[in-house]
This record gives sequence, structure tokens and C-alpha cells, in this order.
Amino acid sequence: MQWLLACTGAACLALGIELAVDSAWTSGEAALVMAVVGCIAAGLLVLFGTLAFVHVAVRVDDDCLEVRCGHMGLPRRRIPLSNITGADFAPWVTPRQWGGWGYRWLPDKGTAVVVRRGEGLILRLGDGHTFTVTVDNAEAAVLVIRRRLKAATPGPAH
Repeated sequence: MQWLLACTGAACLALGIELAVDSAWTSGEAALVMAVVGCIAAGLLVLFGTLAFVHVAVRVDDDCLEVRCGHMGLPRRRIPLSNITGADFAPWVTPRQWGGWGYRWLPDKGTAVVVRRGEGLILRLGDGHTFTVTVDNAEAAVLVIRRRLKAATPGPAH
């Protein structure tokens, strides 16, 4: 579905360029400029909006977890491991649960990056909120995050 939207965005962009380059517009220059700018703006928004959420990459290092969207890595979110209190596996996350695709926020649920239906990981944050991400191998990611959290937690003082 996302590739269909990306093609639609590219078509709007192409239409705007075609109007700007080779137009027999007879309704005046203002209308032509508005049509060109509108087509190009709509095309860029749809194209970026879909390509930004084609896939999500989650990376965990010694001190933070980073979520990067799309080929350009935008939007990006870095969460220090010190702000994560736990990680859980969600076997079935749907866009409907979050009000649609993309980077979502719901006051009662938290924040999510939902690019598809399926497995995801849920991070419990120190401020009481959650951050959910739909990603391949979410169960393995949860295990890695839990190991990092355990390693980052200092043992009891003797």
C-alpha cells in the first residue's frame, strides 16, 4: 500500500513539474503558480511521508536505543537506556490500535512508530509512558534490550 502512495506522490510531483515547464494555462499566472506549487507540495509531502515509513530500524548500543525510520533515517528518536525501565514483546500490533500508520501519539497509550501490522516491541519508560515500535524480530530485540538493561544496572553494594 505504501508503494502505491509513493507512486501517487511522485505523480503529483511530476504533474507540478509538467505544469511549470509546458503549460497552456489560460486562467492567469496566479492560478498556474498555485497549481504548480500545490502539486509539488502535495507530491513531496506524500512521497516523503510514505518513504519515511517504509521500514524502521532499531539499534541498541551500550547507552541508548535508537529508532530510525525510512531510508533517510528520519524521523529519528534516541532513548537513553537509563530512561527505559522495561521492554515487552507484543505479538500483534495494528495501525488501528494507534489511529493509523506512522509516528503516532495517544495520551492514554504513549508513542508508537507503526509501519505495518505484526510483532512489535514495547518500551516502558521512566516517566510512565510507553514507546511501541513495529519491527521484525521484535522478540529478539526485547531480549537484547533486557540484557543491556541488566548489564547497565549496577549490582547491590556490599
